[in-house]
Amino acid sequence: MNALEVTGLGFAYGARQALQGLSFAVAASRFAALLGPNGAGKSTLIALLTRLYELQQGEIRVLGSDLARQPRQALRQLGVVFQQSTLDLDLSVEQNLRYHAALHGLGRREAQARIDEELARQQLGERRHDKVRALNGGHRRRVEIARALLHRPRLLLLDEASVGLDPASRLALNRHVRQLCRDEGLAVLWTTHLLDEVTDDDELLILNRGQLVAQGVAGQLTQGDADLGAAFARLTHSEVSA
Repeated sequence: MNALEVTGLGFAYGARQALQGLSFAVAASRFAALLGPNGAGKSTLIALLTRLYELQQGEIRVLGSDLARQPRQALRQLGVVFQQSTLDLDLSVEQNLRYHAALHGLGRREAQARIDEELARQQLGERRHDKVRALNGGHRRRVEIARALLHRPRLLLLDEASVGLDPASRLALNRHVRQLCRDEGLAVLWTTHLLDEVTDDDELLILNRGQLVAQGVAGQLTQGDADLGAAFARLTHSEVSA
């Protein structure tokens, strides 16, 4: 069973068509990268996948559950890290995680065990009592990943999660999420406009002006082009950031 299946997805802001006829799948335990220039529709897609926006056209299934008809069942399988941070800066790391655990109905004992587990996995155990405001950007992102994994989803969505991080922190975050994918069997959909966040063996989706213009293994999509950057430029008539 695929972790995510999107079929015939369309969305418009009034007369402006933001997404048109998107169909793709993300396999279980697979890291998939969604690459597109700014304004391609990546954040609109994430908003639809997380039910921030109501579905207008098409179908979304998460681990086989229809997002429109079985939203609770689908969303239980989903963890999300949004482009804009949603942490409370004036609460501690642990307080942010406790609040999220309560929203998911976790009892105090179970919540504590999972918080301890995720903080250890993110190497943040010593920062649990620090206010989020005191953390750097990379550590805040790790807190958000810990929060997204507390309810043990099988699919993790990250929308431009590396925005605002320095190059070393971006690389560390990307590697960390890939390690989670390998170690925990998570499926990951990583949206980005940065070329160096994609590897040759990634399942790659290229989005431009609301349409998928290419999909497949990244290394194979460059055939006939000098590299992925050249393929991206040809497919989107634009340049991608390195």
